[in-house]
Amino acid sequence: MKKLDKLIIRSFFGPFILTFAVVEFILLTQYMLKYLDELVGKDLGASIFGELLFYFSLNMAPVALPLAVLLSSLMTFGTMGEHHELTAIKTSGINLTRILLPVFLLVSALTVGAFFFNNVMVPKANLKAYSLLWDIRQKKPAMNFKEGAFYNGLPGLSIKINKKVNDEGAMKDIMIYDHSKGGANSRVILADSGRMYTDFNDAYLVMELYDGNTYVDDQTSGMRNSNEQFIRQEFDESKIIVSLASFNLDRTREELFSDNKMMKNIKQLNVVTDSLRNYAGREKKLYAPNVDPFFMYFKADTGDVKNGLRFKGQVVEKELPAINADVMAMATNKARNIKSFTSSYLERINNTMRDANNYEIEIWRKYTQSVAILVMFLIGAPLGAIIKKGGLGVPVIISIVFFILMYVLAILGEKWAREGLVPVGAGMWGANLILLPIGLFFLYQARNDSSLLEMDFWRKLMARMRRNKL
Repeated sequence: MKKLDKLIIRSFFGPFILTFAVVEFILLTQYMLKYLDELVGKDLGASIFGELLFYFSLNMAPVALPLAVLLSSLMTFGTMGEHHELTAIKTSGINLTRILLPVFLLVSALTVGAFFFNNVMVPKANLKAYSLLWDIRQKKPAMNFKEGAFYNGLPGLSIKINKKVNDEGAMKDIMIYDHSKGGANSRVILADSGRMYTDFNDAYLVMELYDGNTYVDDQTSGMRNSNEQFIRQEFDESKIIVSLASFNLDRTREELFSDNKMMKNIKQLNVVTDSLRNYAGREKKLYAPNVDPFFMYFKADTGDVKNGLRFKGQVVEKELPAINADVMAMATNKARNIKSFTSSYLERINNTMRDANNYEIEIWRKYTQSVAILVMFLIGAPLGAIIKKGGLGVPVIISIVFFILMYVLAILGEKWAREGLVPVGAGMWGANLILLPIGLFFLYQARNDSSLLEMDFWRKLMARMRRNKL
C-alpha cells in the first residue's frame, strides 16, 4: 500500500470513529427515552442497565453506520480540500477517483461486514434486549414509603407511616389496612412504632410492630345485622411477613420471544415469509368453496345454475313461487351474510399478506441498511471535495439533510411495501436507488473540478444577473 493511501485512510479513520460514537450515542439516547418511564424507580442496578444499553447499542449500529460514514467522509475530504491537499495531490497527476479508492475499498469492506453483523449479531442482540426489557416491565418498582402517604405496592396491604425515625427501617405511628383475605378494609392495624427489614436473602419483607391494636370487622356477608361486632385485639409486639417475589427481576426464557421478526436472520425470515404467502394463496383458492353454501341457485365460482335449473331466455323452466316479502327478506339476509363473510375472509387474507410483507421487509432491510453505507460514502466524499469545508460545521448540516432525506424515503417506501402498494423489494430499495444517482452526480462534478456546487459560482452568477438587470 502506498504512503498516500495510508495517509488518506488515517485521515478518514479518526473522524469515522468519532462520528460513529457520537451518532451511536445520540440514536441510543433517543431510543432509550421511549422506555425511560419503565426503567426508573425499579432499583435495577448498574449491571442490568449496562446490559440493556449494550444490546440496544448493537441494534443501533446498522442505523448509525451510514450517517457516520457520510459525516466522516465529508469531514475528511472537506478538510483535505480546505487545506489544499487535494489540489496538491491532483497536480502530481493523480485523479480524484484514485484518491477516493482506498477509502472506497475500506467502506466496501465495512458494507460487507455490516451485512453479516446485521444478519447474525443484531437478531441475537434483539432477542436478549427485548426479553430483558419484558422482564423489567414485569418487575414492580422498588418500595418507596413516604411519610404521611399510603403505599399500595405490597399485595393485599395498604401501609401508612407517619414518621421515619432513621434509614435503618425504624418508624413511628403506623397504620396498615389488610385486604389479603378479601373484604373492604376488614382488618386494620395501628401501631405506635415498628421496624422494617428484609430477610432470607431479600426474599421477604418483615415488619415488626410494637404497642398497637388490631381491629377486625367480623362481617362476612354484604349486609350487617345487629349481632355482628367488631373485634379489637391489643398487642405488645406483632410481626408481619410479606413475600417480595413480585419485586424480583425474574428472567423469562428467551425462546418465548424468538418468533418475532426482529429476532430472526434471513434464512429464518424466508421460511416464515414463504409459509405466510403459501397460506394466503391457499385461502384465496378456498374462497369460492367456502362461500358457495350461501348461494342457493348459482355456483359461486362459475355462476352455473344449481339443482338442475335451466334458463331459457329470461324465463326459468321451472315453476317458481311468487316473489313476496318473505322471499325478499331471505334474499336480503343471504346477501348480508355473503357480504359479512367476504369482508372477514378478505381481512384475514390481507392481514396474512401484511404479515408476510413485514417479514420480507426485514429481509431487505438487512441488505439496504448495509448498501446505504456505500451510497452515503459516494455522496459524502465527492461533496466534501467540492465544498472544501472540514470540521463539524457545514459537514454536519449537509449530513443531517441527506440523512433525513434517506430516512423519509426509507419510511415512505417501507409503508408502501407493507400495504402492498408497491413490491416489497422496490419499496425497500427505493431510498438507495434515488440517492445513488445523486452521489454519482457529485462524483462526476468533483472529478471534473466543476464549480457548479461551489458557493463562489452562485455568488458570481447572482452578481452577474444583477449587473445585467441594471
